[in-house]
Amino acid sequence: MALTACAPAVTTPEANAPAASQPKTWSAPPAMEIDPNKQYIATLDTVKGKIVIELFAKESPITVNNFVFLARQGFYDGVTFHRVLPGFMAQGGDPTGTGMGGPGYQFEDETSNGLTFSEPGLLAMANAGPGTNGSQFFITYDATPWLDGNHTIFGKVVSGLEVALALTPRDPSQNPNAPAGDAINTITIEEK
Repeated sequence: MALTACAPAVTTPEANAPAASQPKTWSAPPAMEIDPNKQYIATLDTVKGKIVIELFAKESPITVNNFVFLARQGFYDGVTFHRVLPGFMAQGGDPTGTGMGGPGYQFEDETSNGLTFSEPGLLAMANAGPGTNGSQFFITYDATPWLDGNHTIFGKVVSGLEVALALTPRDPSQNPNAPAGDAINTITIEEK
């Protein structure tokens, strides 16, 4: 999925319609199960190490609820970072590894929460346009202000940014036959 933005030669993370070959899908977004007043920490255990992310449940409750639901269902287990662009971001969350997969449903953006792409290490939803969020997400490698208002920010790396930065670069739009990206072994969610 190419990211189209106002920066020179830069793309933006996007998610396309779910592929038919996905292992698990649902017909609608999950019911609200999280408590927006609690703190949620996601630990992405990857083949390169651990990335610990504070989730912004209060600012982006629908998106955090979706991510927590999918993580607890094991949806992300074994999924790769299929698109990793040095200096920009690492994108994962597609069970097909192609950039075309998702959970079988889409949900609306939460971009009016006051959060901006002002620093590296932000966790946000990849999409194909307004209201097309699903399972794909990305972690920024730098400030990316041209993404403001287009992608829901729902977390921040608090430990392991160096692991995210060490993910193997790959871009399936440029090399569709590249070896698979670095895998997420599992994502665990801690509720405080």
